[in-house]
Amino acid sequence: MPEQTPGSGTARPTLEAVAARAGVSRATVSRVVNGGAGVREPVAEKVRRAVEELGYVPNHAARTLVTRRSGAIAVIIAEPEFRIFSDPFFAQQIRGISRELTAHDSQLVLLWVEGPGDYERIARYLGGGHVDGALALSLHDDGELPAIVARTKLPSVFGGRPVTAGPEGPPAAPAVPYVDCDNRGGARAAVRHLVSLGRKNIAHIAGPRDQTSALDRADGYREALPDAGSELIAEGAFTEESGARAMADLLDRRPDLDAVFAANDLMAAGALATLRARGLRVPRDVAVVGFDDMASVVDRIDPPLTTVRQDVEEMGRLMVRLLMRMLSERDSGAPVPEPVITPTVLVRRASA
Repeated sequence: MPEQTPGSGTARPTLEAVAARAGVSRATVSRVVNGGAGVREPVAEKVRRAVEELGYVPNHAARTLVTRRSGAIAVIIAEPEFRIFSDPFFAQQIRGISRELTAHDSQLVLLWVEGPGDYERIARYLGGGHVDGALALSLHDDGELPAIVARTKLPSVFGGRPVTAGPEGPPAAPAVPYVDCDNRGGARAAVRHLVSLGRKNIAHIAGPRDQTSALDRADGYREALPDAGSELIAEGAFTEESGARAMADLLDRRPDLDAVFAANDLMAAGALATLRARGLRVPRDVAVVGFDDMASVVDRIDPPLTTVRQDVEEMGRLMVRLLMRMLSERDSGAPVPEPVITPTVLVRRASA
């Protein structure tokens, strides 16, 4: 008997109805609908045509039993809600992830961390069979997300180099691939550009020390300026407000500074606001360089911001592709994919 669509009172086409319309067995329809092999293309085409004509929608629970796939991927961001929805970096990376998941007919499930207690909730969810894999973003050195991934054994990809991985090599444990940009090289290029402009006292607004992207960019700054003193470095939190505070701190310590490299565009925007408030002209008095090239930030900054571009949306896409490769090779014994490091490029505008 045909199933009833809940609340509609209308019959929902069944596998048997599709099989009758296509003139094949129920098992053949099941193999075609669930992506199984062993069905000749002319027969498969008849089944697909019958599915379309009848408007058949596969039963998700039954399909999960057959394929052992939920069709969903968890995207975990180790930041509170206000950061996720106020920082354009996350919006751009999620856009790339979402578009690539759509191309693979998979659903995005967004999870975030408001506090330490959320890690256990996330662990229970990941271990409950609700998703096929996970993408983890904005890792911190508390090690919570890598530990959860190791415990659940869920195929996963990290966005950014995890603390367990050295700057020059893959992670030690757990063996999880990651996608990152050339943070150190981008930072070196930014600082060397400021040096080429004749700037002598170049400061750095660093990101939080518990994130490898901030550490790598700070290392790039030091590699370009090995003699820079600690008074030329202030720590921010990858937010505009923290960039404004760090810039004020730097000016109080070193009023003679003539350039600043901020570890992201939001902190560069905050730095510019402080410089304006202090009556300093950019770039005449102080040149400013950021990192990310976020259009939503760069477009509102005056003067236009010189910054290091990383292709954040493409990095999101690459994360999904790595994960889908791992899922397809899960039972084959294939090695874990190597990390992917994407290039950066300095984009010169009026601020430096």
